[in-house]
Amino acid sequence: MSMAFEHHTSGSLYVPAGEGLVKWMAGDEYTVKASANETNGSLGFIVGTVPPGNGPVAHSHTRHDEAFFMLDGELEFLDGDKTFVGSAGDFVFVPRGVRHRFKNISSRDAKLAFLYTPGGIERSMIEHGHDPEPGQRPKLWTADDFSPGLVAMMEELGTLVLPEQNP
Repeated sequence: MSMAFEHHTSGSLYVPAGEGLVKWMAGDEYTVKASANETNGSLGFIVGTVPPGNGPVAHSHTRHDEAFFMLDGELEFLDGDKTFVGSAGDFVFVPRGVRHRFKNISSRDAKLAFLYTPGGIERSMIEHGHDPEPGQRPKLWTADDFSPGLVAMMEELGTLVLPEQNP
C-alpha cells in the first residue's frame, strides 16, 4: 500500500542572524526566532542572553517540554530539588511537569537557545515582555513586574510558578 504525501515547493521559516522579535523579560534579553503562530503550533524557539545574577524564577510547564542548548557562558540549572551548572556546548531537556529554572551565577553574560514543544509559551514573552531600551540593559524583575495579566496568561499556557525551597 502506498501512502500519498503532499510536497510543497516552499514554506520554510528563515530568520537570519540578528533578526527576530527582541523582548526583555525577567532581567534577560530574549529573541523569539520562531513562535507557535509561525510553526503551525509545532514549536517556539528563542535565543536568550542572561546577565549575571539573572534568570527566570522556578517554574514548571504542564503542557510543554523545554530544551536548552548552551551557546556561551555558564548557567546554574534547577532540576526539581537539585542543581547543576551547564556551560557552552551542553544540552538540557526538561520534560513537562518538572520544576526548573536557570540562573547566571557567573560574572559575565551567558547565552542559550531554547525550544518549547509544542510551541505557545513564548506568547507570554511576546505579549508581556518589555521592548528593549537603546543603550540600556534589561533590569531584573521584581514581584511588581508579574502583572495579573502575565500571571493569568502563564496559567492559561500551562506555566506554574513554583518557588524554590532553598533559593
